[in-house]
Amino acid sequence: MPCWRRSGLTALVCAVCLTGCATLGERETAASRAAVRFEESVRRADGPRGCAALAPETRQEVEQSAESPCAKALSGEQLPYGGAVRDVQVYGRQAQVVLDGDTVFLSAFPAGWLITAAGCVPRPEQPYQCKVKGG
Repeated sequence: MPCWRRSGLTALVCAVCLTGCATLGERETAASRAAVRFEESVRRADGPRGCAALAPETRQEVEQSAESPCAKALSGEQLPYGGAVRDVQVYGRQAQVVLDGDTVFLSAFPAGWLITAAGCVPRPEQPYQCKVKGG
C-alpha cells in the first residue's frame, strides 16, 4: 500500500476512534455547540457560515430545492429562531438538539458535528417535518 494511502487511512481511523472515545457528555456538548453555532449563523443571516455547518447531502438538497447557491437558499428557508438548548440526545454518530424554538438533527463527520436537518417540528406518530434536510 502506498505511503499516502496508509497515512490517510491512519488519519481516518484516528478521527473515528477519537469520536468514539469521547464521553457521552463530551459528544452531547459538541453536538449542542454545533447546533447553536448553526442557529446563530441563521439568525445573523450569515449564509456562508450556516452552509459550512450543513452536512454535504443537506447542503446539496438546499441548493437543488432552491435552484440557487446555498448561502442565498438558506436565507430563504425562513428557519425559526432556535433560542436556548433544552435537550440533547446522542445516539452513536447521530444527535438531536431540541432548542426553545427549533429541533436540529446532526451527524458526526471527521470534521465534527454537521447539521442534517433543521427547522424541524414534531408530528404525532409521524417523522419530524423539517424545512432543511438532506436527500
